[in-house]
Amino acid sequence: MAHHLSVLSREVLDALAPRSGGTYCDATIGLGGHTRQILEASQPDGRVIAVDRDADALATARERLAAFGQRVQYFHAPFSEVGQVLRSAGLTGVDGCLADLGVSSPQLDRAERGFSFRADGPLDMRMDASRGKTAADLVCDLGEAELADLIFELGEEPAARRIARAIVKARTDAPIVTTGGLAEVIARVLPSHGGIKKHPATKTFQALRMAVNDELGQLSQFLQDVPDVLLPGGRLAIISFHSLEDRMVKNRLRELSRLPETVAPGEGFPDEADQTPPVLRLLSRKAIFPSDEETQHNPRARSARLRIAEKLPSQETS
Repeated sequence: MAHHLSVLSREVLDALAPRSGGTYCDATIGLGGHTRQILEASQPDGRVIAVDRDADALATARERLAAFGQRVQYFHAPFSEVGQVLRSAGLTGVDGCLADLGVSSPQLDRAERGFSFRADGPLDMRMDASRGKTAADLVCDLGEAELADLIFELGEEPAARRIARAIVKARTDAPIVTTGGLAEVIARVLPSHGGIKKHPATKTFQALRMAVNDELGQLSQFLQDVPDVLLPGGRLAIISFHSLEDRMVKNRLRELSRLPETVAPGEGFPDEADQTPPVLRLLSRKAIFPSDEETQHNPRARSARLRIAEKLPSQETS
């Protein structure tokens, strides 16, 4: 298996500040790179609750982290269910929680997972391959207008309607069931221009992946449960890779920090008359980006951004 590089690893460690005796949650363990660093920094007895809905990734992480023994507990679940996972582990909260919202390298690199157009494979894209509709199901079943809306809203693709029209036309001849087949349809109507490196199918593949895995819905539920996941003083670190996710994270963390000056009309933030005490304290008002050195060594880190916060002590009085 190719070497895996954890994104923003130094910045995540600085944010979570793992210590001996602490309990931490890696809500999207992937191949376990961040978890390994948390375990090493919290020796000799820091613990990690490791969660992932990709069974293959979870098995790989378990193998890679075998030397840490009982210091890691593994749970096959989506990160939106972290609260339930912690309760099943007998915990009322953790001292730190990390959610890395990116797609892992093996998911992208293994053609049979269907996440990428770089190698032809089944048009799947499910992070949990045991359940749910595949990308092929969406491509073959959705109406043209619904498909166009999906590509535009989740992929932020300006040519969404042209792409949707081409997909519907192409599938009348034969079902589109492979990554290569879909990429070819898109490339015919949206050819690459000289000097542009991004494949014309990139945004459409992103949109389908996000829809198949309900990524924004999962993130919304996770952000809703964040206050109950952390113990007082516990740290939260969330890495996102595109604007839709990052906007949700930014808005929710600011809402929980009760920062009225950040409120924009219609975004659901509290008004000035709302005196509910803050739940979180932002440790950085702005997103943290990878260094130039990191992006040179790991180009996939280019679009990553990290937001961090700390759970405040309860304001309740007896």
